[in-house]
Amino acid sequence: MRRFVHRNLLEKGDSRIARPSISVCGFRCWRRAFSGLSDDSRERLRNGLRDIKLDDAVDLFGEMVKSRPRPSIVDFSKLLSAIAKMKKFDVVISLGEKMQMLGIPHNHYTYSILINCFCRRSELSFALAILGKMMKLGYKPDIVTLNSLLNGFCRHGKRISDAVALVDQMVEMGYQPNTVTFNTLIHGLFLHNRVSEAVALVDRMVLKGYQPDLITYGAVINGVCKRGHTDLALNLLKKMEADKIEADVVIYSTIMDGLCKHKHVNDAVDLFSEMESKGIRPDVYTYSSLISCLCNYGRWSDASRLLSDMIEKNTNPDIVTFNALIDAFVKEGKLLEAEKLYEEMIGRSIAPNTITYNSLINGFCLQNRLEEAKQMFALMVSKDCLPNVVTYSTLINAFCKSKKVEDAVELFREMTQRGLFGNTITYNTLIKGFFESGDCENAQQVFKQMVSGGVTPDTMTCNILLDGFCKNGKLEKALVIFKDLQQKTEMELSIVTYNIMIEGMCKAGKVEDAWDLFNSLRLKGVMKPDIVTYNTMISGFCGKGLKEEADALLTKMKEDGPLPSSGTYNTLIRARLRDGDKDASAELIKEMRSRGFCGDASTISLVGNMFLSLRGLVEHATLFRLKAATCEG
Repeated sequence: MRRFVHRNLLEKGDSRIARPSISVCGFRCWRRAFSGLSDDSRERLRNGLRDIKLDDAVDLFGEMVKSRPRPSIVDFSKLLSAIAKMKKFDVVISLGEKMQMLGIPHNHYTYSILINCFCRRSELSFALAILGKMMKLGYKPDIVTLNSLLNGFCRHGKRISDAVALVDQMVEMGYQPNTVTFNTLIHGLFLHNRVSEAVALVDRMVLKGYQPDLITYGAVINGVCKRGHTDLALNLLKKMEADKIEADVVIYSTIMDGLCKHKHVNDAVDLFSEMESKGIRPDVYTYSSLISCLCNYGRWSDASRLLSDMIEKNTNPDIVTFNALIDAFVKEGKLLEAEKLYEEMIGRSIAPNTITYNSLINGFCLQNRLEEAKQMFALMVSKDCLPNVVTYSTLINAFCKSKKVEDAVELFREMTQRGLFGNTITYNTLIKGFFESGDCENAQQVFKQMVSGGVTPDTMTCNILLDGFCKNGKLEKALVIFKDLQQKTEMELSIVTYNIMIEGMCKAGKVEDAWDLFNSLRLKGVMKPDIVTYNTMISGFCGKGLKEEADALLTKMKEDGPLPSSGTYNTLIRARLRDGDKDASAELIKEMRSRGFCGDASTISLVGNMFLSLRGLVEHATLFRLKAATCEG
């Protein structure tokens, strides 16, 4: 252990440099006169300092150091321990330094308390220095002290390897690592994403003769589930059974929640049944997690059955259960059911919270029932349930989609007045709303406000700006922003960004520029064009009457991918029909149908309008209209 301490002190620098002293309340209670402890102070020390407040603890310390004779070091240990439990680690360290200055010798327990405090503050060099001094004075650290040091290494960003080495050193020196030791190390390994080592530690424990307990397994299972390794969690559950360790409801619930979050719904349901068959009673967390999962996958009857089962077994649904159900119903468009659940909550005297109201407001907004959304918002405020950024962003988005941008702006102002700051989603929504109403100037102003307010624009923000300028006939402004994005920012542009610019160029008649940008994607290896890129470019060529170029792109799609879609064929068919090229139209119709695609409304309408004038195409047009209307092979 001395070698371990010495090596770490050398590696991390000389820790013997004095730590700056921390003044605690000026020790206002100290006087020059000395006397014994008061009866009240003696009583407090005898009773273990339960519920003592920080100021009282500091005052008591002042009284203890000036009293004659002084209380024993055991009493000082009790006081330092009580302050450490308040998580006032700086205060403990300062008082420990004061004891040393006054010549009050530390013992094994006070040194251990100081080591723990330094570790909790991630000041490991000082903790190691105290440990070295402690050992030099002949005090052998116990397992509690070493666990404190281990926790410090695990909490520190770059010391997890030292934590592993410390445990190995402990075993070599004959220390008996306990559950706290292993659980601390497991937590540290997961904290640093060393999952395989954390899992392997369970087997190492067994090989060294230590039996992992419920807490150890729980820590490992929780760690692997959070990282999506549900198969590993299930294997650990089987291992527990083999080792005759009974898993509790917490472990089962953790695995079920992990299965739900990673789309293994059936496995979660099976595990729930297994848990019940073993006599382990599900708690409200178990039910809430599984009910929410079933709702998210549209399994309403299963969710309803589970809710009934929950109530029958006297496990009362809580706010989490109701919120999960209400949110799931809202997302599925089942607002009536969500409202009934809300009423059920009220009937059970469960007060809705911000999450509840946000879900219901979102439900009304999704169905464009803005007045009811506003009423729910007003009710929320009247119940002293404060709206948050999500509440306002939901309403702002709904007003913008309904072309009520001024109402959205008013909500934004109200949000700011309440001390809430819009996030990227809020600003993106407002910018898009102004662009869609044709107000480019205010869209720019909101963007400037966003940047000046310290809210970082994301790729979506940039796409909204580019799309907004392009669709409002301001391609040049879009090109300036696009150039800046390519050259001056570290933001990764997506294919969506390029598709916006290609479409903007095509609609502005700059098809050649669009074609150059299209080719740059492949030539520079920026990214691969997707189906939207190809369809946009084909539409641009068709709009300019460049049929050969459009046909060449279709051929390239067939050869290299992506395969042509319904949109590809419909665009080409409409171009041929407008040019009166009946043979090419008929061939494309035939090819489209062979691939299982239907004509869209515009194409069907165009075929119908040309039905009489293109007599040579009568048979094809009739067949096309019938098949397009029915979408039958």
